[in-house]
Amino acid sequence: MLITGQDTEALRSRAVRTLTRARARTALLTSCVDEPDLTAQHSPLMSPLVWDLAHIGNQEEQWLLRTVGGRDAVRPDIDSIYDAFEHPRSERPTLPLLPPAEARAYAADIRDRVLDVIERTPLHDGTPLLSSGFAYGMIAQHEQQHDETMLITHQLRKGPAVLHAPEPPAPDGTGAAALPTEVFVPAGPFTMGTSTEPWALDNERPAHQRLVPAFHIDTVPVTNGAFRAFIEDGGYTDERWWAPQGWAQIREHRIGAPLFWRQDSGQWLRRGFGTTEPVRDDEPVLHVSWYEADAYARWAGRRLPTEEEWEKAARHDPETGRSRRYPWGDADPTPEHANLGQRHLKPARVGSYPAGASPLGVRQLIGDVWEWTSSDFLPYPGFTVFPYPEYSEVFFGGDYKILRGGSFAVDEVACRGTFRNWDLPVRRQIFSGFRTARDA
Repeated sequence: MLITGQDTEALRSRAVRTLTRARARTALLTSCVDEPDLTAQHSPLMSPLVWDLAHIGNQEEQWLLRTVGGRDAVRPDIDSIYDAFEHPRSERPTLPLLPPAEARAYAADIRDRVLDVIERTPLHDGTPLLSSGFAYGMIAQHEQQHDETMLITHQLRKGPAVLHAPEPPAPDGTGAAALPTEVFVPAGPFTMGTSTEPWALDNERPAHQRLVPAFHIDTVPVTNGAFRAFIEDGGYTDERWWAPQGWAQIREHRIGAPLFWRQDSGQWLRRGFGTTEPVRDDEPVLHVSWYEADAYARWAGRRLPTEEEWEKAARHDPETGRSRRYPWGDADPTPEHANLGQRHLKPARVGSYPAGASPLGVRQLIGDVWEWTSSDFLPYPGFTVFPYPEYSEVFFGGDYKILRGGSFAVDEVACRGTFRNWDLPVRRQIFSGFRTARDA
């Protein structure tokens, strides 16, 4: 629900509801393993789970308790320890971290104080930080983003399954088999980004016009079956498909398949959250780097879509000329629209969620897998830092590639048609897939 303006009680209710949902997920991800697993570093790419837990509380203290509420600091002594820019993930296990029980108590104490702030502090004070309750939305998104990061840590963790969820619903009818393989998007302008979404982050702003030439885009994400054909055709051993840095990466690390895949007696298997199962051909491929996505697209005679192509395919309504909040319209996501919120622990089969299709008929643009685009992470024209440079500005440039759409691990508060994610092109542990495009 898009809540703006002076509807204070609705904003207050949304802030509490969204923060509470995030904390329940944090509790699930940190209560399902024992203390050694919480304090261990399961990969040098990730923090110990207990660092994420206390960091969530510390960010909430700094922004909502101190800055918004004007309250005294509770634990200023740990600000430096939980500063993500001061300490890279690889060195965080060496820091004097709060032990699990203390980290839980700290985060719970801060949350109790913040709920009091929400009750006693005006949600509108004329400043951008509190306009439409932005600060509360920012912190809810921050916690959910760390929950997704912790879910990645769970995927990397060795040991038996501790997380469980039902299978995603099966597609109606014949699924993707009944759909066209690609959708034509006509040339013309569209409005990219947003200036009205109240909890949108600085890199999504401002709304601006983009003129996009005509193109075709895949109706559904690239599947495991399609990617397996690339593997079996020698895709990982043929240098001509690869960007030079990608070719060096797969040679150095001897990569021959998506992360967590292995072959046994001629069958492809994958590991997911402590269980091993056969690779399903009709699910979106998952855990591939930008280099792998780019190589597949070249092999298939196609390319990755640009960021503006992706957003136009997702948001532009050719009948009205306006850009929607989501592919299906302006309404908040429901389980009928998209695979979000860790309701399931894998992508749904392609062709699912017809209610979530875009006006042109593109499926599964929101949820299931983050989708790599060909675009670098750059600011929009008129970009303004808000509320701090380290959220977006320090990452701008050619080092990071844009991902769009969100995955099954993303909560709805941190996912919308304008939301921009970014990562290094070598990253494979993230819940990333892709779809391809071609010029008209």
